Amino acid sequence: MEKGLIRRLLPLILLGAGTLPAAGQTAPLPRGADKAPDAIRRWLGAWDLELAGAARSCTVTLGAEAAGNVRQLRFPATCRRALPIIDTATGWTLAANGQPQLLDAGGKEVVGFQKGSPETGLDGKGSDGKAYRLVSKDHPRVAATRSPSAAAAAATAAQRPTPVDPATAPAAATLPGRYVLMRQQDREACRLVLSPPPAGGEATAAFEGACRDTGLTIFDPAGWRYAGGRLTLVARRGHGVELIFENGQWRKDPAVGAPLLMRKLTP
Repeated sequence: MEKGLIRRLLPLILLGAGTLPAAGQTAPLPRGADKAPDAIRRWLGAWDLELAGAARSCTVTLGAEAAGNVRQLRFPATCRRALPIIDTATGWTLAANGQPQLLDAGGKEVVGFQKGSPETGLDGKGSDGKAYRLVSKDHPRVAATRSPSAAAAAATAAQRPTPVDPATAPAAATLPGRYVLMRQQDREACRLVLSPPPAGGEATAAFEGACRDTGLTIFDPAGWRYAGGRLTLVARRGHGVELIFENGQWRKDPAVGAPLLMRKLTP
């Protein structure tokens, strides 16, 4: 694979896009799904498990492989940092209400869901007493309702950079300062400082305090540059992610994978 292509793909992988199909694409069903009962099959696949009211989530996969009444649950190791409750979860099953529940090795409920649907997302409660939400990624149960032409158009549009008029974009001199980084509107994940570029040097960036977002921590912004109305955050390893200015704040563009918003703080 060419080095240039790797550099272009790294920001998407580290910021959360590496595990997602593009909008409208059909994600493959887990192994053994064709033999699973209908009641199980509708839940199979990848989901975002979110802690309500916090900018923390991770991807969990409800698998079809069964051991008794419990089925396989998979998630990346980073989930244990983002959502510590998931550390004890080893499988999943359907509760009496017909909705999934995540279980520990002893069969005890870790997170159970009480209301919602595969299409709208599920709300539930963990053994820690906190509220959790399970939201479908672009799974076949949703994609099947879209026409192929509409799905292809949505996927293409999502990956296309948004045109920017440099004449109406913020001036470069206004960019240095302190910012809030967000995955969701008004939900702070980290704070970032963009330092003024020194004469003849490169502008630097650094977190202000600890960052609780795993993807952003891995990305590790160390610099920034600005051209044509597009702000690029540069990772310590050299790859970057671009943002454009809309509605008083910056957002990642193209808007694929995990969202990223950035709003400047007043002095």
